[in-house]
Amino acid sequence: MVSRLRSGLYVGRAGDAEPTAPRISGPAPRSDAKKWEARLALRGHPEEALMPDWERYPFPFIDGPFDQSLFPIAEWREASRGAMALSEVAAWSRDAGDSDDPELIEELRKKVLPRRGISARAEDILITTGAQQGLHLICEALVGRRSVVGLESPCSPDLRRLLRAKGAKLEFFDVDEHGLSIDETRLAKCDILFVSPSRQRPTGVAMPTGRRARLLDIAEKHGLVIVEDDYQWEAGFAFSDTLALRGEPGGGEVIYVASLAQPLAAAVRLGVLIAPAPVIRAARTARRITARSPALTLQSTFAQMLSLGLYTKALRRVETAFARRMTALQDALNHYLPRTVSFIAPRLGAAAWITGPDDLDVARFVKQAEAYGALLEPVSRYYPENAPANVFRLGVSGIEEASIRDGVARVAQALRDSMGGGAVSAQPHLTPLGHSALVAACTGATLLCKTVYEEPCTIHLNVDGTMTGSAGFASEDRDTGQWWVEEDFWCRQWTSWAYGEVGRFRVAITGDRMHWLNAEGRLIDWGIIAR
Repeated sequence: MVSRLRSGLYVGRAGDAEPTAPRISGPAPRSDAKKWEARLALRGHPEEALMPDWERYPFPFIDGPFDQSLFPIAEWREASRGAMALSEVAAWSRDAGDSDDPELIEELRKKVLPRRGISARAEDILITTGAQQGLHLICEALVGRRSVVGLESPCSPDLRRLLRAKGAKLEFFDVDEHGLSIDETRLAKCDILFVSPSRQRPTGVAMPTGRRARLLDIAEKHGLVIVEDDYQWEAGFAFSDTLALRGEPGGGEVIYVASLAQPLAAAVRLGVLIAPAPVIRAARTARRITARSPALTLQSTFAQMLSLGLYTKALRRVETAFARRMTALQDALNHYLPRTVSFIAPRLGAAAWITGPDDLDVARFVKQAEAYGALLEPVSRYYPENAPANVFRLGVSGIEEASIRDGVARVAQALRDSMGGGAVSAQPHLTPLGHSALVAACTGATLLCKTVYEEPCTIHLNVDGTMTGSAGFASEDRDTGQWWVEEDFWCRQWTSWAYGEVGRFRVAITGDRMHWLNAEGRLIDWGIIAR
């Protein structure tokens, strides 16, 4: 058959036929896998990659991918129209060699980098395909087989594997609630340090000003090269006033790496590398002999988004969505797992680092949660060794706010199943109060509790059946409600807290502690009775 333009398909003549291709009878035989595995210098780890069908799960609590509701479609279309103007096409359609889009460089210098406190010349900036390529280029330019490299623990597993492939000697520094732990003696032995101070990858904790200043002083004193991974900086672009480490006083020599356009990452992978000009020249050479520069069409379109103010608009929407989702996550954890897990609520960002009970087997728990439709992230891959067995991550970048509560309820059920095989564990040492004793114990009582994110909470059970509550270190979160006793159950209903739903609990008292149990005798929460 041959096709004729605007006419249709017709029987072709003998001379119109394509040359006959060799007939393929079936699939070729498989190669000897063991032979090839023995030759590999880099092992594959497909289990650490993002699941391609993650969006098909009802509750994808994984950090990194954005759900489609956050993709700035309108802004990207408008920027694309600008990039398709004849003058722009003439600029990006030619082969520019190793050069990046000059308009994008200027937009970054004028509108993005100053928000992070960074001032840089055009020759100090290189566009990359995301932060990971920027880190790779720095490794190619500065890391050799004799290099001593400092890394956070936990840290990015891809960066750790990249450095090991380079043959570098790795020194690991623990991370606490304030980021990288400073040990001057060990840092002085390092040639280069990779750190994520503004939002530690992957815990999300931020390094305070005092520790930042000390780290910069140590680097200047001992000639330590600092490479800053500005992880998830865009989550605070619109409203945050925190600076990058490179933007701090004395941070001008810090090498800066960041991803750009995170809400567009599935379609557009762009990043930025900022370093002294000699380092940029070496990184540009390494980029040319590997992947070359990111497509100029994408660079031009992103430059249009920045110049028109469209990207700031999109980031405000994303940041607001993240803040609402993180609040929904905290509320749900406080409702379904109040005394089972704990976490430090990040000020900005889209993921929480969760610590479960000491005897939690995260590997089993994650499999159980997946059976309930919830995808969770274990943290073992972030540690070089001795990863905690009871820690996992919950991310909200890929799950809509309306699904978070139901998702956490499934997570809570999976956690109970994984720890007790689904069986309900009673509390035989706690004897629930009867009706009269319950009324006497609760009337006029003041209870001191803690939320799941370790903030204080005070509850007053008034004589008239009303109750008031305040939570937070400044008592900034307040609510009112009703309490009553029904048979041998203490009942309560807040106006907003606990979703405004009625809760029914058995109550036991030991000393100054009041325990709330569910109907089956499982301990749900407890508080201290203020005297």
